[in-house]
Amino acid sequence: MTGSEDPPSFRLAYVPGVTPSKWVRIWNERLPDVPLTLSTVTAAEAPDVLRGRGADAGFVRLPIDRTDLSAIPLYTETTVVVVPKDHLVAAVEEVSAEELADEIVLHPLDDTLDWERPPGRPALERPATTEDAIELVAAGVGLLVVPQSLARLYHRKDLTYRTITGVPESRVALSWPEEETTPDLVEEFIGIVRGRTVNSSRGRTPTPPQPKQKRSDTGGAQRKPAEGKAGGKAGKPGAKNPRGGSGAAKGAAKRGKPRRRP
Repeated sequence: MTGSEDPPSFRLAYVPGVTPSKWVRIWNERLPDVPLTLSTVTAAEAPDVLRGRGADAGFVRLPIDRTDLSAIPLYTETTVVVVPKDHLVAAVEEVSAEELADEIVLHPLDDTLDWERPPGRPALERPATTEDAIELVAAGVGLLVVPQSLARLYHRKDLTYRTITGVPESRVALSWPEEETTPDLVEEFIGIVRGRTVNSSRGRTPTPPQPKQKRSDTGGAQRKPAEGKAGGKAGKPGAKNPRGGSGAAKGAAKRGKPRRRP
């Protein structure tokens, strides 16, 4: 948000290879009144975009300079080598960095792997981008080592890729400025990425539980009237004699009947 008078919104940046669609879908389900906008940035641009408030949060590739930025590592990607389909490497499931010692391995300027020294022999020039390097692999100029998501992103029918060992791996993280301007929305998105449910104590305010209704004293079977109350047991005023009539009246009739003389 740019001001208190503006309606709330959330801006999310992400680097190539990251697919945020699942988290965006959950956001739209939970916060339909807060639009989420997406923007793609290069791995090198991402930290400066966040610092410059060009986005409220972003998916980045580590390592990054964490000055003024917070980051939560999310997952580590498999590293692969991209080769033509007719290359010898395509005949195996996995290859080591040492096995590429005699191969020309392209090292693009936007490379996201934290190399000490790339494997193989360097090309005469470094391609400007990973996408350019993919085109050179297809032309038979050399091979390319990248995170698996980038190999999938720039997939071509005439190329394939295989897992490579003994090389760095790319870690993806969610990052945001330490002095964020939308702290509640950032916390909400962190909860979505971490898999918190909608009623989580750190997510949105859960729906308060409804108080249980007390059972009524008159509920269930009706109570029997206590003895001694009107309409109760025989022998009390107003009680009926089992043989009919009032017990007191019948007794009085017997006492008033004259006896016959012998």
